[in-house]
Amino acid sequence: MTSISPLRRPAQRPSRRLARPARRRFGPRAALAAVVLAAVAAVPSSASAAPGTGTETGTAPAGEPGKAPARSGSPGPAYERVAHFYGAYVDMADEGGSAQAAAELRNFYLTADLRDRLAGWERRHDADGVLRAAHVPTAWRVTAGDSGMGKTTSMVRLTWGTGEERTYTYLTVRSDLATRKITDIESAY
Repeated sequence: MTSISPLRRPAQRPSRRLARPARRRFGPRAALAAVVLAAVAAVPSSASAAPGTGTETGTAPAGEPGKAPARSGSPGPAYERVAHFYGAYVDMADEGGSAQAAAELRNFYLTADLRDRLAGWERRHDADGVLRAAHVPTAWRVTAGDSGMGKTTSMVRLTWGTGEERTYTYLTVRSDLATRKITDIESAY
């Protein structure tokens, strides 16, 4: 019988474990970090303004340098329809749009009853009834208001002038929730 010297070990076969990548085990800290990162990714950026305000801006995602800011909206909520109307109406008026373009916008967004009442208001005041002014504002903003009994109210802020000379007027705009058409426009304050 041969004995093996204590200094000399028998030849070992290579371990199969060396051929496989090492497995990593995630501890509680790594799991917590993964949950926090997922939650942060789900929160919208605070750099954007509320939708429908006419001031929203976006930032380009990583990997898309120089991409232009995006604006979005939805035809759903009535206050967004009010924002769409005022955005298009102010743009049309600022560009010296035709009476035909204004009439088409009014036909689409306003009820027939409101169009009739605006025509009377405009004859009496010699001004635009939608803007409640004879001039075109430099900016607009629409804020959602209260809803009830099938109606909703939006507050429209019109900006006049720029810089230190800037002033504001406010309009209360009512809409029908079923048709989403604007049913009334009144000066506020």
